[in-house]
Amino acid sequence: MDTTAGGWNSVMATLLVIVALLAAGPTATAADGAPPDPRAVLARAKEAAGGAVWDGLTSLHEVASIQTSGLEGTTESWADLRRGRGVSRFFLGPASGAEGYDGTVFWSQDSSGQARREEGTDEVLGGVDDAYRRCLAYWYPQRWPAEVTYAGVEREGDRTFQVVSITPEGGRPFSIWVDAGSGLIGRVVEKTAMDTRTTVYSDYRSAGGVKVPFAVRITNGDARYDQVIAVKRVELDAEIAPEMFRMPAPPPPDYRFAAGAASTTVPFELVNNHMYVDVRIDGKGPFRVICDTGGNNIVTPQLARRLGLEPQGAIQGRGVGEKSEDVGIVTVRRLTLGGVTLDDQLFYVFPLESFGDVEGVPQAGIVGYEVFKRFVVRIEYAKGRLTLYAPGSFHGRPGGTVLPFKFAGHIPQVEGSVDGIPGAFQLDTGSRSSLTILAPFAEKHALAGRNGQGVDAVTGWGVGGAARGRVVRLRSLKLGPVEVRDVVTDLSSQTRGAFSDPYVAGNVGGGVLKRFDLVFDYGRQTVTF
Repeated sequence: MDTTAGGWNSVMATLLVIVALLAAGPTATAADGAPPDPRAVLARAKEAAGGAVWDGLTSLHEVASIQTSGLEGTTESWADLRRGRGVSRFFLGPASGAEGYDGTVFWSQDSSGQARREEGTDEVLGGVDDAYRRCLAYWYPQRWPAEVTYAGVEREGDRTFQVVSITPEGGRPFSIWVDAGSGLIGRVVEKTAMDTRTTVYSDYRSAGGVKVPFAVRITNGDARYDQVIAVKRVELDAEIAPEMFRMPAPPPPDYRFAAGAASTTVPFELVNNHMYVDVRIDGKGPFRVICDTGGNNIVTPQLARRLGLEPQGAIQGRGVGEKSEDVGIVTVRRLTLGGVTLDDQLFYVFPLESFGDVEGVPQAGIVGYEVFKRFVVRIEYAKGRLTLYAPGSFHGRPGGTVLPFKFAGHIPQVEGSVDGIPGAFQLDTGSRSSLTILAPFAEKHALAGRNGQGVDAVTGWGVGGAARGRVVRLRSLKLGPVEVRDVVTDLSSQTRGAFSDPYVAGNVGGGVLKRFDLVFDYGRQTVTF
């Protein structure tokens, strides 16, 4: 069950690159009706934004306020204008965190201080685009190679925009819209894995001889979740220590085992290929929740009320269904799972009632990435038990197959193949299916036609409603050298939601995972079968 509280990445990405979205010059023209030279459009933009003043600048430091989805907060960002490195830290309601790029690694940090490398295709492509814009490479091509083309004219109301399309080396296409009337950049448009993000710029002001936008609005087309950023202070050529861009070290443990132990074993019940465990929250319970490698920590609205937790905000939450849900945020002071207690954990408040109706089991919530990130987690499906080990205390038995994984957001992702076709596969204990092939991958490789007629059906249910697809049987699923034959597979037909991601081949669920004992080590980014 891929459950994601969306919005944070787009907030942070924009804050990291606001420096790159500056004023443009007069509307470009071309002789003999030929399309304008995109480089000429960008050159005039540089002149209007300060011209040669930019040549000598090395960094930019900004402080801004944020408003989104009923939450208010602040952010502070630093940008390396020569190499594209950047870091931004935010405080938004009960949530806080950071994102950065040190010139090699893209990383993020959550409210608890836990950090991870962002290595999923969507995250890397978006990060490259941010770094390209941050180092002003559209003005200084030697800083980052890119394909730059003129994409025509767009109109909105009484405004006309000249559009330049840019695909940085290692990145994905995005477009800059230059307002033909004011000569300023009016917006940047970029298609991500889940939606199209439009960033609108206004209130340009002079700062040290250059122009920067002091007002920014980010939207995916649903105004309820728009993010509004107001720049309060700009500092040019601020001294930035190189270590500021690096991924932070792990924070001190925010958990404790009972009686000085280094591990705890928790029984679980397998229902519809979902692992249900009992937890206690703020000393109350037990409450039965799903244990999900691919999800956030979640409580239902009913449980939040019972615990006296008042949700803040209404951010956009997404899952396997095509609809999104309003999601609040609460802080749980104590989460107890077996003999370990975690302090001050951020939980999202998702309405899971419809999922419980379909599942046939009442839903109180989910424990997910936030728990897995802190421990080595051993899952013994046949014995119905889950063991959490303090890092460094687990010593596995020989004979297992160890696979490295990447983080795609908070989801572990391994390299594999289906019927010999390579791709990236998510490992998701929160999915009851054996294997779901995501819609773009299934269509690209014509998997429906290769594997007989199949059956069209509702293949699952989660956040956002039903998941639909065609059920077939594939000959082979390989995860590294681990192979499972004759896998009943859902070929997703979703056009929105998590299963519409063009960068992921498939989602491996409980129907396959329960055939193994598994050891997830998020610190070392390995999974052992």
